Amino acid sequence: MAGTVLGVGAGVFILALLWVAVLLLCVLLSRASGAARFSVIFLFFGAVIITSVLLLFPRAGEFPAPEVEVKIVDDFFIGRYVLLAFLSAIFLGGLFLVLIHYVLEPIYAKPLHSY
Repeated sequence: MAGTVLGVGAGVFILALLWVAVLLLCVLLSRASGAARFSVIFLFFGAVIITSVLLLFPRAGEFPAPEVEVKIVDDFFIGRYVLLAFLSAIFLGGLFLVLIHYVLEPIYAKPLHSY
């Protein structure tokens, strides 16, 4: 399904863009005066004709072509485990240092006050 967004193809977006533009032009031309006001009818029927042409003459076949099964190969298999081992050693070393700092926290003597 190459070239799809949200599961729909480019044709849906073309039709949506067409109708948004036509409705915007219809609103703008409805505010006009004189003969330009009645061009809304031709604009609307032009959009209907373009939509019917795009819907009645699809480019793709009725049945999609069967997809070829893609074989997934992990080329970075050994490197991933080396990276995992390295990060695990860093994590365990950091955990060891945190626990050592927690267990062997220094206890400072309180200063003596002599009067």
